[in-house]
Amino acid sequence: MSAVIEEHHDHHDHKPTGIGRWLFSTNHKDIGTMYLWFSFIMFFVGGSMALVIRAELFQPGLQLVEPEFFNQMTTLHGLIMVFGVIMPAFVGLANWMVPMMIGAPDMALPRMNNWSFWLLPGAFGLLIASLIMSLMGMGSAPNFGWTFYAPLSTKYGPASTDFFIFSVHMMGISSIMGAINIIATIMNMRAPGMTYMKMPIFVWTWFITAYLLIAVMPVLAGAVTMMLTDRNFGTSFFDAAGGGDPVMFQHIFWFFGHPEVYIMILPSFGIISEIVPTFARKKIFGYSSMVYATASIAFLSFIVWAHHMFTTGMPVAGELFFMYATMLIAIPTGVKVFNWVSTMWKGSMTFETPMLFAIAFIFLFTIGGFTGLMLCIAPADFQYHDTYFVVAHFHYVLVTGAAFGIMAGVYYWIPKWTGNMYDETLGKWHFWLTTISANVLFFPMHFVGLAGMPRRIPDYSIQFAEFNAMATVGAFVFGFTQLIFLYNVIKTARGRTGVKATDQVWEGSHGLEWTLPSPAPFHSFTTPPQVK
Repeated sequence: MSAVIEEHHDHHDHKPTGIGRWLFSTNHKDIGTMYLWFSFIMFFVGGSMALVIRAELFQPGLQLVEPEFFNQMTTLHGLIMVFGVIMPAFVGLANWMVPMMIGAPDMALPRMNNWSFWLLPGAFGLLIASLIMSLMGMGSAPNFGWTFYAPLSTKYGPASTDFFIFSVHMMGISSIMGAINIIATIMNMRAPGMTYMKMPIFVWTWFITAYLLIAVMPVLAGAVTMMLTDRNFGTSFFDAAGGGDPVMFQHIFWFFGHPEVYIMILPSFGIISEIVPTFARKKIFGYSSMVYATASIAFLSFIVWAHHMFTTGMPVAGELFFMYATMLIAIPTGVKVFNWVSTMWKGSMTFETPMLFAIAFIFLFTIGGFTGLMLCIAPADFQYHDTYFVVAHFHYVLVTGAAFGIMAGVYYWIPKWTGNMYDETLGKWHFWLTTISANVLFFPMHFVGLAGMPRRIPDYSIQFAEFNAMATVGAFVFGFTQLIFLYNVIKTARGRTGVKATDQVWEGSHGLEWTLPSPAPFHSFTTPPQVK
């Protein structure tokens, strides 16, 4: 009888069609797909801005663009990559995978899910509109760096700063709604028998990340609202002439900004913690310590914000506190790296593309972690601050960290999404070209930074020329290599690879998502599975 009912259900796997399917979708898979495509499009938009920056810096002297436009590029590149690429990609992966991993039929709040996605194109439309107006000679796009410090943004920011403020509000609302939805789903819709300590690590990392989002996005909203009133309504929160304090802006911004860094890396930790056990064919080493380490990182992220501000003249006691608190974060992060390496130790490892990206992530993210430890030493940071060393550090964390984690996740799960295996040869070409070019791009930045080259400048003296030329070559190879990724994803989605995915997909994979057919049906787990 149950077989008849299941067969009956399969025939009525109602998929809406046409544009309505996407505009009004409440299906977690469709919304996840839209988030991922949005992120991918923004990746090329923000990446093309990075190529403008690197082309200008290929040799000393002003080559291609005016310094004013260069500043617009650095600002929009940072904002688009952080809010338009990394965060939406992780929310897309969470939308797709969290319900399937916990045995839920969908997200808890499907209509809110739709709304949280559709706010994003509007928000980034506003931001990019300011650039289009700038190109048409109608004022300037935001030009004060992605950290939008006052008074650069409040007193001296162009008229389009108000567009930017509205855009940030919309992104923030989207993030908060997405986070509430993920928490509600994980707390209320787990399959029978799935206790918290049986949840996949990816689900745990997103559960903790969602709390971080709810805690810090209102802080960012507060900062941009104070900017708005300083600009338009005569307040002086950040204007020293009116009794305000521009350093207060930095405190508020980094109280948001530092947890934000972990919002952009914790889901990557989750993805790597799913991939490494699969291709090592072993259970993750130290599951509970991974969970506690993630929670510790999240807690510590709230008490280290002023390590971005050692040069603002804070008291020595403050410098010492923030220095030691920052060093503490190395401990739970080190636990994670140790556990991943221990999981691989003596495993039956194979090196498909997701595993290659995962191993590169562990190695290169660790380099980013080490340079972070250098930056947290207050007296040393006086030298490093606002140089290219900082740019090198956070790109190792966010490109070879967060972005590599996203790429690994896409290769790992795309057979489950589409029912087709991706082209392994193209995947390996993408991996090797991406990894080599990323290091050619970002590693020389450590050296020019240590030699004293400031960040966010369109011109520089001759001593920095060779390393900058290297970085620019790396940037163009890295950028164009992503077209291989795009081609591979489209080829897989259209079923042109000719290899169908099995239900389990990977030999070592385990978890509820691998019990579903490939491609995953429009409605999964209409009857909740029992977790043993």
